[in-house]
Amino acid sequence: MRPAFFLPLAALVFSSCAGYQVGPIKPTRMAKVSTIAVPNFKNDTLLPRVEVLLANALIKQFQQDGTYQIVRENDADAVVQGHLERIIRNPSRSVRGNVLLTREFILSLHCRYEVTDRRTGALITRQNATGQTSFFVTGTDPIASDITQDERQAFPLAAEQLAKDIVSHLSEGW
Repeated sequence: MRPAFFLPLAALVFSSCAGYQVGPIKPTRMAKVSTIAVPNFKNDTLLPRVEVLLANALIKQFQQDGTYQIVRENDADAVVQGHLERIIRNPSRSVRGNVLLTREFILSLHCRYEVTDRRTGALITRQNATGQTSFFVTGTDPIASDITQDERQAFPLAAEQLAKDIVSHLSEGW
């Protein structure tokens, strides 16, 4: 009686699992890529020394995702090259009682990246990505506060969002 009960139950359980796959499922265009190299980004803005920050954030995000292994450029299947095109700081919240002074800003990093096959040099994909975060102006006096320093402290968060955008597109397809 037991085999007669378990056999249909097992068939039902295993038939519902057809089509599912465990592990990362890469987009079709990235199917042959298992190792990736990430050189420093190109910086088309006037803000110095953000190239390494962006590359490190992208490498860290690839390592957390685990779909691709990060290697040196000579050993990689593909190379991800990024170009930071724009940095935009928009006011988001004004000071109470004075709408001309801003208390909170939104920092946006706009980047273009492309993935090329290292062996053939063929372009695999080219996309745009955006990383965004908000930051507050520190200090009690908004006029005397250092907005540039506050913006620099928000850069790692925006870079992390940018890296998440790139990695999700390359590892999941969206």
